[in-house]
Amino acid sequence: MKIATWNINGVRARIDNLVAWLKESNPDIVGLQEIKTVDEGFPRAEIEALGYHIETHGQKGFNGVALLSKIRPDEVNRGLPGGEGDEQSRFIEGVFSVEGGAIRFCCLYLPNGNPPDDPVKYPYKLSWMDRLVAFAEDRLALEEPLILAGDYNVIPEPHDCWDVKVWERDALYLPPTRQAFRRLENLGLTDAVRASSDATPLYTFWDYQAGAWPKNNGIRIDHLMLSAEASDRLVSTDVEKHVRNWEKPSDHVPVVAVLDYALSAAA
Repeated sequence: MKIATWNINGVRARIDNLVAWLKESNPDIVGLQEIKTVDEGFPRAEIEALGYHIETHGQKGFNGVALLSKIRPDEVNRGLPGGEGDEQSRFIEGVFSVEGGAIRFCCLYLPNGNPPDDPVKYPYKLSWMDRLVAFAEDRLALEEPLILAGDYNVIPEPHDCWDVKVWERDALYLPPTRQAFRRLENLGLTDAVRASSDATPLYTFWDYQAGAWPKNNGIRIDHLMLSAEASDRLVSTDVEKHVRNWEKPSDHVPVVAVLDYALSAAA
């Protein structure tokens, strides 16, 4: 079973790229971030024509997440628990039948948090991460395969950015940010890409500005975090970097993993 996460940076603006990538990569379950549309505006027909089921948690002009899957999920939950009054669409969870049981696939778009001295933005990022840790702890107690896939807006280690001096005061790299990410790992979640590769440089995002892409001035902020039950079935991962070179690209690229599961034909 092939899973993927991709910050599409506007699904309507990148629909041609999304369709081309789905045909080329052929993932079974995909988490999209920054769809930047309300649910009714999501371009369903082009994707459904490829055999995908679609679940969205949209927002007008900003944020928004979606699940694309070759089977219909058994259960869908929208919004990260613990955020009463939080109207930002950043989280969706689907439960999918696989041979021998089920997996939980969560698509998340973690807040950026910049500028870090803003009285609202960085505290919101850290509180969102606290909620994510609490959610993960709750789900891990179920002892099911769990995948937390998405744009974390977290640079975990110095080698995950092209120049640490450029990023050391950024909300994506500040110590509290990386400490919160470490708390996720300490719950028993595995960073799938780093579990299968220690290659450097290895980036998932290149800014549109300052020639970041041709210079390979990138950062790794898109992650697939796996519970023990899922990581035990991890076969391989890939960062599909070539997609960044397509016409009208997102500034992120898909991150994919192959797991030794099969979607249930009965689902």
